Amino acid sequence: MSSQNAVLQRHLTHVYGWLLVLPAVVMLAAFTHYPAIRTFIDSFFSTPRGRRPAQFIGLDQYRQMIDDPIFWKVLWNNALYAIGTIPLSIALALLMAMLVNERLRGRALTRMAYFTPTVLPMVAAANIWLFFYTPGYGLLNQIGSLFGMPDINFIGDPSKVLWALMAVTIWKEAGFFMIFYLAALQAIPPSLKEAAILEGAGLWTYFRRVVFPLLMPTTMFVLINAVIGAFRLVDHIVAMTQGGPDNASSLLLYYIYEVAFKFWDTGYASALTVVLLVILATIAIGQFVYMDRRVHYR
Repeated sequence: MSSQNAVLQRHLTHVYGWLLVLPAVVMLAAFTHYPAIRTFIDSFFSTPRGRRPAQFIGLDQYRQMIDDPIFWKVLWNNALYAIGTIPLSIALALLMAMLVNERLRGRALTRMAYFTPTVLPMVAAANIWLFFYTPGYGLLNQIGSLFGMPDINFIGDPSKVLWALMAVTIWKEAGFFMIFYLAALQAIPPSLKEAAILEGAGLWTYFRRVVFPLLMPTTMFVLINAVIGAFRLVDHIVAMTQGGPDNASSLLLYYIYEVAFKFWDTGYASALTVVLLVILATIAIGQFVYMDRRVHYR
């Protein structure tokens, strides 16, 4: 009898556990897995128009993508955007974390100042930087005029607009990444630094040989988030440039938004979304496969 009660109790524990995770599983399936699968299926069908239902067209959407010059332009923009923002955001975050981790006057105020851009909505941050970039009376041009520099149209010049958006992203994201590095730095035992000093190691050697290797798990986590962020941030584009001029600041996700909700071509937008998901999945798998052993010293 006791064995039957034990088996029943074990089954009830399993059922109770599944009931606890059921709401999260339902939400994940409804808002993540089902939309992804549905998007993949829709990429093989034409966009329904009025009473005309969607028709199966196979790989036509993907063939159209290959011949689409705007797609290649925004893909190149996104690659430049990722290369320009990810390393600088991570390096700046690490530098800020190391600075506020030391004993200095006003440390709490400095931490708050570094983290404040993170809590601002991206649209609010974009409007702040619009004031900085505005030709004629923007803050940057006003400062430049003090040194005799001509006005610069940061967001109206195709050669400068993408770099201007990168600056907004770095300013916004670095404080967020700083929090993770700060937590990781505070988890490093002080005895390691004392031992390194006793061995005659300088600060640079201590950082390169001790601190940075111990921060690699955090760096990997931050890197994955930075890559995802580089492909998903479009709020500042909507508020500042709307992809212009001449698609010079348009990124892949913003182009998907335009195709789906401005041009109302949901089939082609689904195919673009599948490409975006494949890019992100490939990068994530590559990071885990090729970096995981080095990060955790296996």
